[in-house]
Amino acid sequence: MACLLVIVPDRISDILVKGEYQPGYYNPGEVFDEVHILTTTDDRPSLEQLQRTVGGARLFVHNLPDDLALVGRCPTFLTEYRLRKWAKAGVEIARRIGPALVRCHGADWNTYLASRIKAELGIPYVVSLHINPDVNPVRRIAKPNLSPAETRHNRFYEHIEATGLRNADLVMPVYQPIVPYLQRLGVTRVEVCYNVLNRLHLRRKTDYALHRLARVVYVGRLFDEKNPGNIIRAVARLPEAELTVVGDGPILGALQELTKQLDIQRRVRFFPAVANDALCELLAEQDVFAVHTEYWEISKSVLEALLTGLPVVINQRKGEPVPELEGDFVLKVNNTEAEYLAALERLLRDHEARAALGRRAFAHAHAHWAPEITEAKYASIYRKFLGARD
Repeated sequence: MACLLVIVPDRISDILVKGEYQPGYYNPGEVFDEVHILTTTDDRPSLEQLQRTVGGARLFVHNLPDDLALVGRCPTFLTEYRLRKWAKAGVEIARRIGPALVRCHGADWNTYLASRIKAELGIPYVVSLHINPDVNPVRRIAKPNLSPAETRHNRFYEHIEATGLRNADLVMPVYQPIVPYLQRLGVTRVEVCYNVLNRLHLRRKTDYALHRLARVVYVGRLFDEKNPGNIIRAVARLPEAELTVVGDGPILGALQELTKQLDIQRRVRFFPAVANDALCELLAEQDVFAVHTEYWEISKSVLEALLTGLPVVINQRKGEPVPELEGDFVLKVNNTEAEYLAALERLLRDHEARAALGRRAFAHAHAHWAPEITEAKYASIYRKFLGARD
């Protein structure tokens, strides 16, 4: 019986509440008969709700909360000793389980633990990396003139990241712009593996006729780097259009206030959370997907829109372009009200241009990121490791 140990730094219950999990997320291809999920938090998620992430495999959940008291403590030469002491309980969990492979999502306390499991038990591990921490840090503090305490904080997390990634048997960044970060760390066992998306509920858009009120949709977190304010302002000048905003974040209230100032509350709807199954169904009923992001990535929400065949309007980010978004299958604009307005006007008033853009998006996305392609790649990687241990 093939057994997988998945180690994550997430509070899984929070993700379940948002409905963001894809079917089979933690067991793509259902390669494993038994899946153990270890979270480095004290979270106790519902096994019944989590079962869809492992398919038909037997599911178990374990906890080893991280120890934030270790972060930035002096002297730094004791950091590794203290981390190994923390990881000891996780190594014993792995010893009892006896997995054939460990899979980590993200580079955090979880990948450090996987490195200790490998060092002590010889069990290989792979890591999927979902951001470039040099560009969009999660744990590290990104600002000039760090205080001594902040410097120690960053050194601690740089040590955790580097240890977990350099010792991995394979690191799987989910898009190309993550690779420079891995190169800086000297990680050589790297293979880009795009996210596996919702193969059961993503539907192809086949009818490009406009709705009575043209439907524009934005999906993404709501904070400064992903602020759809200029999209909202553009829609305010298009009385024939309405906007659906799916996402939550610290600027949600400010965006809702903006719609009141523009007197378009009836044409802009906000949904802080939509279950992924329902979101995938919703996308095919929209006319245009419009987004703003300064992240150096191709996000899951953009991939879902492309795979649906929605015409996508996206900004040219500040800095290096996203290589996956180079081509004529998206319409790029500068992040200004005027350019979003011009792009939306063109697509809403030129039926052939709108339909052609959507069809190009569908063809390109399915050639590169179709769920069956991405899932098969992960399953193939898993089977190679299983074969190597037989």
